[in-house]
Amino acid sequence: GMFSEMKFPVPWGHVAAKAWGPSEGHPVLCLHGWLDNANTFDKLIPLLPRDYYYVAMDFSGHGLSSHRPAGSPYHFLDYVSDVRRVAAALQWRRFTLMGHSMGGSVAGMFCFLYPEMVDKLILLENLGFLLAPEDTEAWLKSKRMVIDRLLSLEAKQQTPKALSPEAALQRLLEANRHLTAEGGAILLQRGATETPAG
Repeated sequence: GMFSEMKFPVPWGHVAAKAWGPSEGHPVLCLHGWLDNANTFDKLIPLLPRDYYYVAMDFSGHGLSSHRPAGSPYHFLDYVSDVRRVAAALQWRRFTLMGHSMGGSVAGMFCFLYPEMVDKLILLENLGFLLAPEDTEAWLKSKRMVIDRLLSLEAKQQTPKALSPEAALQRLLEANRHLTAEGGAILLQRGATETPAG
């Protein structure tokens, strides 16, 4: 079937995706398996109901999505963060998740962390995501907090302001009351870059 290509900006580049169906249709986010990409769903989507809006994303480092910086690991929780980023970019508050293999594990983890955002979970060749009952509550709280803080920081990221050397020292000293002016000046020699603007 006919599809359109999409790109969502992330701090290291973009997450690519393909979309089928009417954009006003019920949203379905499709997650591919390990070492696969969004083309995993090329033969399946045309067989599914046509009044849904299917978006199949390429996880970071897969398909047409940007790779994470060299030396950065690819953890499942990072993929969950990617799903959250794509949902935010699409402005989806509630949607269906369909995951194949590793994508099913990511989908299961996302459902644990953001159950209010998922109306249905479809797993293809996957066992889901399992936690020991005694670990569930603490795990969910800590991981959701990590993802939410990360995305909040990314949303607030601004171009750094240029300060005079004196203002930079003052700001450093205010944030680190234990430092002396001499100690702060020593740290700024290596911790700040002087530009024509400040």
